[in-house]
Amino acid sequence: MKTQLDMSKIARGLGAERRGNVASTGGYFGAIQLLADVEARFRVPAGGGRRTDPRWTERRLLPLAPRTLKRLEALTANVREHGGGNIEPMQLAALLLEKTTEHLSDDEANEIVRTKRRATR
Repeated sequence: MKTQLDMSKIARGLGAERRGNVASTGGYFGAIQLLADVEARFRVPAGGGRRTDPRWTERRLLPLAPRTLKRLEALTANVREHGGGNIEPMQLAALLLEKTTEHLSDDEANEIVRTKRRATR
């Protein structure tokens, strides 16, 4: 089992002050951040099975375009290559959805919907 790092203790030791989380978006640093999230949050259930976030208790069906699923599969393969364990594409989708909704404002969500409506007209 890996030792959990106490970021507050590290910050105090360096004479620093924690000011919140930093969110990476893409590229190498985004991939490393995603891998760190998977390793920090996913646990094997007590009864065995695939690692998952124990806080995920809701189950829903999510329709996807084929190209979106292909992209998720490619991202999942990349995470697996870099030591992210056996993560499935829809687990990655849930993690990405959760992270996006944490950082998305109501105005940004409304703009996405407006843009989508204009594109379909």
